[in-house]
Amino acid sequence: MTFRSALVTLCAGFAVGAHAAPVPGRYDAQLCVATSEATPNCGPAQVDWRSGQRVQVQVSDIVYRLKLRSSQLDVVLMQGSMQLDEFSADYAWQGDTLQFADRDKGARYELQLGARKR
Repeated sequence: MTFRSALVTLCAGFAVGAHAAPVPGRYDAQLCVATSEATPNCGPAQVDWRSGQRVQVQVSDIVYRLKLRSSQLDVVLMQGSMQLDEFSADYAWQGDTLQFADRDKGARYELQLGARKR
């Protein structure tokens, strides 16, 4: 599958019906990022799902701050106190996986939620 067809498939998935947001709390997760034709690069992530659809996804010293709205999310990428990037994107749920893409950079993201921490 080419990157373009994968992106089209991902975008088609955005038409999928609404998914119930996870219960606020901390989750183990996996974040996968793919650019261009490359295979996704995946690694463990810690997720702090907050009320009001605000989410922090931490991978090592990088934090993705997500704000989900009805059909779009805002992403602010931070390293410590320095902002690295910011973009808005459509998103979709596929089971317990949140999918979104930064079309300007040709990057696809999948956040696969695991078990909620007690």
